[in-house]
Amino acid sequence: MTYGHMFGWTDEANPSNDNSAGMTNPRQPNWTTDKAPATKSANLLPTRIHTAKNIMNTSDGQLAAIYSGWATPTAIFPTDTGSQGFMIWGAALVFIMTPGLGFYYSGMVRAKNALSLIMICFMANSVVTMQWIAFGFSLTFSEGSGGFIGDFAHAGLSNTGPWAMPLTAPAISSTTFMLYQLMFATITPALIFGSVADRFRILPAMIFIFFWATFVYDFVACWTWNVNGWLHNLGGAGNGSFDFAGGGPVHIASGFGGLAYAMVLGVRYRRGNEEFKPHNLVNVFLGTTLLWFGWVAFNGGSALAASPRASMAASVTTIAASAGSITWPLWDYIWSRKMSGLGFCSGAVAGLVAITPASGYVAPWAAVIIGSSAGVFCNMTCRIKTVFGFDDSLDAWAVHGCGGVLGGILTGFFAQRWIIQLDGSLPLGGWMDQHWIQMAYQIVGCVVIAFWAFFVSYIMLIIINRIPGLHLRPSEEEEILGADLAEMGEVGYELVPSSLEVLDEKATATATV
Repeated sequence: MTYGHMFGWTDEANPSNDNSAGMTNPRQPNWTTDKAPATKSANLLPTRIHTAKNIMNTSDGQLAAIYSGWATPTAIFPTDTGSQGFMIWGAALVFIMTPGLGFYYSGMVRAKNALSLIMICFMANSVVTMQWIAFGFSLTFSEGSGGFIGDFAHAGLSNTGPWAMPLTAPAISSTTFMLYQLMFATITPALIFGSVADRFRILPAMIFIFFWATFVYDFVACWTWNVNGWLHNLGGAGNGSFDFAGGGPVHIASGFGGLAYAMVLGVRYRRGNEEFKPHNLVNVFLGTTLLWFGWVAFNGGSALAASPRASMAASVTTIAASAGSITWPLWDYIWSRKMSGLGFCSGAVAGLVAITPASGYVAPWAAVIIGSSAGVFCNMTCRIKTVFGFDDSLDAWAVHGCGGVLGGILTGFFAQRWIIQLDGSLPLGGWMDQHWIQMAYQIVGCVVIAFWAFFVSYIMLIIINRIPGLHLRPSEEEEILGADLAEMGEVGYELVPSSLEVLDEKATATATV
């Protein structure tokens, strides 16, 4: 019996291909009358099974058994051990991005604020992990959800174990899928703090992270990646807005969330003509290395299986980063006749951001264009942001927010069907395949996520700031002292407290005289 017969894809031209002998359930299911899974996306089942068939050596007998018990939430779906290992290690590599981000941000600020940036990145990981296992994963990915937000079928990791989520990640266990997606959820709110470096308090920031993960990330990730998500199905089952690895839920959401945070806090305190320069470019390069390293798994692992599409996504990721790391400093050279190390690192990150939504949809030559465009475009948004009067400290909005929008739109242009079909998926392509409406879907996705992230973040920040003891910004004296000492009572470098002790001694001596 053929897979087509088994799942309702009748092969009229080759009726002799029926090899049902030996099957445990030779009856041909009828999708219009048989009991469908408890989900609104039953029409996606043939596509998902087609994908699974291309990833795993799954027998007809196994698939028949799967079908017979599909309506049971814990029905065992045969997972691929190679993909399991691939995704577990992928989760570990994506985790490295969070401390990498901490190092990246810490090097870009003044020394007195370096440790607080590393701290908030690690804290985001811990806070969101608790939220994710409690209900965040369920709200985002439950397969019986509506198109707007999920349900609590997996709350507390119930119905999560060695079985797969067949409509979402048929090649790996639901536990592995949960772990991998957790790493996306943890780094996203950490990105926000690049917009408010030097002037945030840690305790209210922790509370903001928890609620932001719930009301911003979980919502937009559900719209984008859940099999029932309205953006995912904007043009029909699985043919909505294309976002392979998080251009919208990760970068646009964090960038515009950071913009809201920066607007609520206001500009940094500046003494005279003080300039806010990076204090440690070695940390910036170290952070860039860890981000680039983890990003290969961030995008490649979003195939959710060890497949040719995963390999392509990983390849175009490093290609785009390389292109961006060249065009950004070249653009700097046009303006200042200098090619800075900071420009190299910023360009690499811009290329990585822009290729994120496109990585599983575009060819290598398109990755060169996307990365190069991001290097120039994000460089320009960093230059013009001051016109708008807000202080985006480390360019989180300019690089992640704007770069995510650029990548999302270019995905609609360069997406090609032959790339998408590398793992057996069946959606239509973009403009390269004359699927003209795809660009409209991409624009809708970018605009909706940007507006949701900005306004929900802004409202939450206003509410938190009005709660006694949870004011978002430190006092002017604390800001001058630095977040490391004011907020943590610690410093990143021993030379900092020694210098402060000398200053205190001089101040005491002056007062005595």
